[in-house]
Amino acid sequence: MQRDELVSWLDDYLELTDFADDPSMNGLQVEGASEIGMVAVAVDCSLSTFEKAAEAGADMLIVHHGLFWGQPRAVVGPHRARLAYLLERGINLYAAHLPLDAHQEVGNNWGLARALGLDELSPFGTWRGRWLGVSGSFPNPVSLRELADLIERSLGESVLVHAGGPPEVSRLGIVSGSASGSVAEAAAAGLDAFLTGEPKHDRFYDPFELGVNALYAGHYMTETVGVKLLADKLEAEFSLPTEFLLLPTGL
Repeated sequence: MQRDELVSWLDDYLELTDFADDPSMNGLQVEGASEIGMVAVAVDCSLSTFEKAAEAGADMLIVHHGLFWGQPRAVVGPHRARLAYLLERGINLYAAHLPLDAHQEVGNNWGLARALGLDELSPFGTWRGRWLGVSGSFPNPVSLRELADLIERSLGESVLVHAGGPPEVSRLGIVSGSASGSVAEAAAAGLDAFLTGEPKHDRFYDPFELGVNALYAGHYMTETVGVKLLADKLEAEFSLPTEFLLLPTGL
């Protein structure tokens, strides 16, 4: 498949222009081979990630956290080494940050909601005027411990629970990654619990004082969902072979 054709499809499908991210944070960040025969997907950029992509024979690597974040960056040290590795091997690098959090078919949040068995899904959790997350209801209420176990089975990551809300959970909100500030939105929306990736020290007391449960399942692991679903979509849409590269950070 031609690179430019695939990039154009990804840009449109992920609705890149609808988000407040700096344009450099999303889309094709490093141009490589013009023909794509295999795609690897991963959460983060690192030299280890790039080496695994090369070992897999990938012509394109799609990541959630790209190499560029809206500001000029000197091409020195590890940043230079990463760029050099991609350029020398002709590996395209494509990034999708907020668009891959929010997407209702292959996004981190909606994908995780479906994996957990939530019904009645609706947008939740705003960032600069755009919905990023999702809320939904369980067909039958689950205990907080059962919910934590369900998340652990789904993601393969231990869950930290701040039990500030009811012992049984009917309605859950999800915003992957670093979104502990959305606990207040969850409380205001009348949710029983809120799931995100990582806790913040300055938000520690919010769940207890606002009366909502907070569950933290790892920034990395909560954002493995979208790239995996996007890989499945590429295989179904274009018959492109894909491979998910697992490099957990423990955070």
